[in-house]
Amino acid sequence: MFNLLKRFFLFILILNFNSFLVGDQNNYGLEILKKTDKNMSGYGDSQSRLVMQLINAKGEITERSMRSKLLEVEDDGDKSLFVFESPRAIKGTALLSYAHKVEPDDQWLYIPAIKRVKRIISKNKSGPFLGSEFSVEDLSFQEIEKFSYKYLRDEQYNNQDCFVVERVPLDPYSGYTKQLVWVDKTNYLIQKVELFDRKAFHLKSQFFRGYKRYLSSFWRPGEIEMINHQNGKSTILRIEEQSFQNGLTDSDFTQNSLKRSK
Repeated sequence: MFNLLKRFFLFILILNFNSFLVGDQNNYGLEILKKTDKNMSGYGDSQSRLVMQLINAKGEITERSMRSKLLEVEDDGDKSLFVFESPRAIKGTALLSYAHKVEPDDQWLYIPAIKRVKRIISKNKSGPFLGSEFSVEDLSFQEIEKFSYKYLRDEQYNNQDCFVVERVPLDPYSGYTKQLVWVDKTNYLIQKVELFDRKAFHLKSQFFRGYKRYLSSFWRPGEIEMINHQNGKSTILRIEEQSFQNGLTDSDFTQNSLKRSK
């Protein structure tokens, strides 16, 4: 009887210790991504000119130009506006996003050919955006509160010491079951993300390159590449020009501003 009780208490002790380790890993992963988020915050607002390159499975390149506006929002997710300037077939097409920390993001697409603003519902945010390998979900802000986290390991990537953290989207309509995130230990910046689809297969890899620090405060990458491993295509988003603290306000991010953005 004594041996039975001893084994039982030993089992409970091991179970509690394992629970403590899992909780500690979750907290550690969250703290790493909080530092990453802090290093990207404090910009106020920004305006950018970007080039998007669509590369098909044969290596053929189609190029698009676009501009963006971002607005930092206190106590909620940030706002963004992307407007295509070329080619002519999609000129004036615009995507407006209101990110939220917990609730689903609000997003609208303006289609100039029919002069109509269309609201994007949560179930439709995982597909490719205008033929690129970025989804509407990818182009929204990745708010800390929208994921659960688990620290996995330390690992070298691209000659940098990195943390590897698993984050799982809490949105039931997300196109991903999980994401593996490589964060460098020097500046706590995301270097790479591996994305897994709803069937838990490796779908895409996202790479962040050419980081620069602006106004001695926050960081931005110069290039983001998304590679789709299932169709052999990729998309590169390159930032050509950036300016910050331009005095943008909420009035620059309305549905009416979508129609005026062409």
